[in-house]
Amino acid sequence: MTRAATIFAEATPSGAGALAVIRISGPQARQTLGRLGASVPEPRKAALRHLKGEDGQTLDHALVLFFPGPNSYTGEDVVELHVHGGRAVRRAVLGALASMPGVTPAEPGAFTRRAFEAGRLDLTQAEAVADLVAAETEAQRRQALRQLDGGLSARSEAWREVVLGVLADMEAHLDFSDEAEVEASSPAVADPLTRLLGEITEELAAGHRGERIREGIEVAVVGPPNAGKSSLVNALARREVAIVADSPGTTRDVIEVSLDLGGFAITLCDTAGLRETTDTVEKEGVRRALDRAAAADLSVMVLSGPEIGELSADLERHAAAADLVLVNKVDLLERVPAVVAGQPAIPVSVRSGKGLDRFEEVLAQTVAARYADTVVAAPVTRLRHRDALEQAASALARALGGDMATAPELVTEDVRLAARHLGRIAGRVDVEDVLDRIFSGFCIGK
Repeated sequence: MTRAATIFAEATPSGAGALAVIRISGPQARQTLGRLGASVPEPRKAALRHLKGEDGQTLDHALVLFFPGPNSYTGEDVVELHVHGGRAVRRAVLGALASMPGVTPAEPGAFTRRAFEAGRLDLTQAEAVADLVAAETEAQRRQALRQLDGGLSARSEAWREVVLGVLADMEAHLDFSDEAEVEASSPAVADPLTRLLGEITEELAAGHRGERIREGIEVAVVGPPNAGKSSLVNALARREVAIVADSPGTTRDVIEVSLDLGGFAITLCDTAGLRETTDTVEKEGVRRALDRAAAADLSVMVLSGPEIGELSADLERHAAAADLVLVNKVDLLERVPAVVAGQPAIPVSVRSGKGLDRFEEVLAQTVAARYADTVVAAPVTRLRHRDALEQAASALARALGGDMATAPELVTEDVRLAARHLGRIAGRVDVEDVLDRIFSGFCIGK
């Protein structure tokens, strides 16, 4: 498909519905509407039109909108057909469009890619469109809107402007090194670059919080066999996702389930019971459980109330390192401990449901305390952003460690590389290698 082609696609999901929106964009958008037997309405005003096929038969009565370029989503002339949502209607209209010369079905992300290429969106905003379409929780929605509003691109561009300002002074020093005025300004180069490196390093040190909100915050559920880990996961998921049995060692691999908790996307990870075992498969499950707990964003230690006084040294250590400690089967206890392994104990009975609401509330509060600020900030949300920041930080560190007196060209080149990597975040420079990968993940019609 060439850039000059006129493209079309459904902008609403397939399946029967009250309405379906078919979007057309490109230089022949006006003519395409004419070939459907309809006149072009006044820009940005809906008008009723009878759409007709090549044989003159009416395909549907549709509301039609026209958005003239360059002030449209794609920067081109755009037509939207709001047709009835029945399968036969959609099939007839799409078939009529497909039969027209110069009109091509859109590939995934084609409309948003054209918006990027026309300068209507930068690259982070284009990614935010995909994130907004895919958002399933309140935190994901808010983060995607923040990025669509330009939060991340504004931040990365502000960093890039600092580097470009320093770079201009450095290049002037190289070109006019005999002039005292320019040379005197060269020592000031280190201060803004040092501050900038500190800001980028701080962002990288904050962990993958923006990515976690977008992809899901991992919560590892760990503990000894038969403590109620799988039952807890099933209760929180409101469905049977993990096998529950009285015999120990039932769970041998990590079982994941996604849910919305307090507006955040959570991935609960049910893990194998922690105990000494000679079974090779179960031993591997225990190893994976410990690895997952170490790698997870949060860990919940589930302990059996009746066995709380018999914890091994290893379980005591794991409980002390957990973010939350849950004491299950409290309906079998006369006295519920307030503290276990130095941690506040959250009492529940998964079987009866007692205390589960309180546990969900505490877990939601713990997640919110750690991630709420990230939602309203402008964090990196993809590995691509993080890679660009890491590369920029490396270039800045090399520049600050270089010697402007003996190797000014090398130092200047590192500063130039830092600017280039920061520019890649918003798509200002050298992004052709990532465009296909980014937009191929979009839905067709977007």
